[in-house]
Amino acid sequence: MILVLLIISLIFILPDLYISLVLMRHAAWRTHVLVWLPTIVAVGLVASVFFGGLSSVKLNVFTGLLLCLALPQMAFLAFSLVGQLLSMLFPSVRCRGNNSLLSAFNYMGVAVGVVVSAAMLYGLLCGWKQLTVKHVDVTFDNLPAEFEGYRIAQLSDLHVGTYGRNTAYVERVVQRVNDEQADLVVFTGDIVNSTATEIAPFEQTLSHVQARDGVMAVLGNHDYCMYVFGKRHADPHDGARQVVEAERRMGWQVLMNEHRLVARKGAQIAIVGVENTGKPPFPEIGDLHGAMEGLPDSTFKILLSHDPSHWRREVLPDTDIPLMLAGHTHAAQLKIGSWSPSQWLYDEWSGLYRQGRQQLYVSEGTGGGIRFRLGTTPEIIVFTLHRAK
Repeated sequence: MILVLLIISLIFILPDLYISLVLMRHAAWRTHVLVWLPTIVAVGLVASVFFGGLSSVKLNVFTGLLLCLALPQMAFLAFSLVGQLLSMLFPSVRCRGNNSLLSAFNYMGVAVGVVVSAAMLYGLLCGWKQLTVKHVDVTFDNLPAEFEGYRIAQLSDLHVGTYGRNTAYVERVVQRVNDEQADLVVFTGDIVNSTATEIAPFEQTLSHVQARDGVMAVLGNHDYCMYVFGKRHADPHDGARQVVEAERRMGWQVLMNEHRLVARKGAQIAIVGVENTGKPPFPEIGDLHGAMEGLPDSTFKILLSHDPSHWRREVLPDTDIPLMLAGHTHAAQLKIGSWSPSQWLYDEWSGLYRQGRQQLYVSEGTGGGIRFRLGTTPEIIVFTLHRAK
């Protein structure tokens, strides 16, 4: 946590130091105050979290300053430093008349900074609201014929604490998922950011999610409430208990290393749900084999597991589960074309993956830890199951 705060602080401080000491060293003190004001506010917000707690307002203001000011300034700093270096190496070179290389690179840095700032502003104001519904067909050779055309809607990573007490976005999510009239709705974890109390303003709204076979949910790493001001509960189940109670009050079936059977015309499939099973530093307390206890090997199974890394670590080598649904990555809430920072951390981070007869789908999330998305939209996934002919 301290390292993260140090890195973020440097992102704010380094450009201000450079601008003040190198580019504006003869400017009036009032100008220097204006340059440093966003950094002062950002540092003040970080300090207030430790003394007064985190709120959605603090998080969103800090995110806005970081993305729309600090990162564009870092882009400018990079161009300007290159200009400084080239000016020292080639002092006689001029660009367009009397303009030095440094001036040319400064202008380019300003232009890139403006583009970055505009893109980030779009992500903050509009990108996170662009809720989409994706329809995905998945085919299996062992799906019971009675479940041909069965439809499952997946929600994931709502992170309702991001929206404070404003239920407008979550109401849109509920309306859109209900419009799909799916047979089953599943939620693959992370309903909160930090504490179970974040759910309270949204309980009534989320209780209106409807499907013929109800709503089934599992917990994500945030649902253990281990990320309160950088501290962790000694027992993650202490944090999860209130989250589970709230979801059950909403009428959701929370699968805690267990399964539920869904029947159609005498045939059955099993929805298997495990507690969070992820790589460190995320909790690994799922029990996949315990969750499947008592199920005949021939039962068609769909696994709900929050962290997609679980697929390669246990599901593929140890089971024949045909379909696993996951979330967790959010695609880092940032994509440029088909690239995302999530690729640095996860082999499977977005969309459908296949290996042999087994498939994994990773949702990019229906919400997010911050009100920002660029190049990736919040999503509801609607799966239609098919039996191979």
